[in-house]
Parts: sequence; C-alpha cells; structure tokens
Amino acid sequence: MCILTSQADRAAPHHHPNARWGSHCLMVALLCAASLFQFAPRAWGQCSARDVLQNQLKLGKVRAVDLPQKLIASVRDVPTWKTIAVGTFGNSVALRDALDAVGCNIGGLAAEVLARPAFTVSSNKMDVELVAVSAVQLGFKTDSVPLAVIYARARQLGFELAAAEVGPQLRLQYLDQPMGEFLIVGMQPIKTWSGEPVVLNVANGGAGLILIGQDGRDDAEIPATSRFLFVRPPDLSGGIAAALLPP
Repeated sequence: MCILTSQADRAAPHHHPNARWGSHCLMVALLCAASLFQFAPRAWGQCSARDVLQNQLKLGKVRAVDLPQKLIASVRDVPTWKTIAVGTFGNSVALRDALDAVGCNIGGLAAEVLARPAFTVSSNKMDVELVAVSAVQLGFKTDSVPLAVIYARARQLGFELAAAEVGPQLRLQYLDQPMGEFLIVGMQPIKTWSGEPVVLNVANGGAGLILIGQDGRDDAEIPATSRFLFVRPPDLSGGIAAALLPP
C-alpha cells in the first residue's frame, strides 16, 4: 500500500499532501525487508536442522539386525575418533560468543543448556580424546535403545561420559563435519528452565553447522545406529593411534 502510494505521488505533476508520508513508509518497509533477510538464514538453519534431526530419529531408522555386528568388548578396542581441547574459555558466555563468531548455529534447547548454571567450562586447559560408537557396536540388536541403557553399557565397557563443554567445543573444532552427520554427546543431561533433561548433538543437517539439543530422559528411545561420543579414560589416552571409525 505504501509503495503504490509513493509511485502514484511521483507520477503526479504536483506534490501530494501524503507524499512525504508515503516516502517514509517506503523506507521503513525496505528497512524491515532488509532486517528479515538478515535474520532469516539463522532461523531457517536452526529449523531445518531440527527438522532433519526429527526425520532421522523417526523416519530414517535402519534396522540394527541388518547391519554388520562389529561388537566392542572394551574401550581398548576402539581407536580415538578425535582429540579436542577444553578449558579454552573463561566462561560459557565467551564460548557461545565464539560459536556466533564462526557462524555456528545454536538450536533452542542447546541455547537453554548453555545458559543454565549446570553448564560449566573447565578452569584448566586440557585435551580430551573422544571415541565414536553406536548402540549396535555396543552389542544391542534392537532397533532402538533407551538412553540410560546405552550409558550403562558404555560405562561397563570402560567409556566415560563427556563434560557438557565437549559439545560446543567440538562444534567449534569440527568445522569440516560432513553433511548429514549427527553425533550425540554422551553426557549427563542438563535440565532446561522448564525441567526438561537435554543432551547435546553436534550436527550438520544440510542447513549448516549447528549445535542442537535432544531428549535426555533415561527412557528416551535412541535409534541403535545413532553414533555417540564418549571419552577415553585418561589412563588409556595416547595408547591407540587416532583414526576415524567406519560410519
């Protein structure tokens, strides 16, 4: 409406009383459009990645019994997937600012986790060796497994849960993550403001690199083919050469 009025005013042989108002309205409309364009990619990226995660959890399941059973008998059987540094930021705000600076998106649940008092960063800089395993490799043959059951088996085999800081730190240090990869951080869940337990997921769902949160309840059913990141105990670190696990 404002644009049409402005165009009509320009076509008239004399100044219309509303011409100045129409020009002002046109400028406001253009500024609003520019603002929407500026913020749309981030919102679209978050929604798209969240939708891809939901599709992966609900529709993209592969039957565990159809996959080769490469069972793990001990943490010693698994090579280090990736070594990352933690304790490199003074607080969680600085860590989140670093994510923003490199263009990594943060989903709504993940943002709540990073803002909660339970989310802390290490006061000492150190390297952490991560291993990537699926419930199938841990010996489960069902198509999905409760989160608490996966954690119990991982601990039994010698794996350790990761600190919550590992999720955003890995997001920062894994900028070449392939599209379609979702890595669940094996961590103690952190509750959102509403009391919902959440674990973090480092993902590239096709809309860019993102850190998202997902259901962290003990009985949350996780597809057996989903890959978890656990920590190699310090006394075993360096004993196995770093290598990528097969997808």
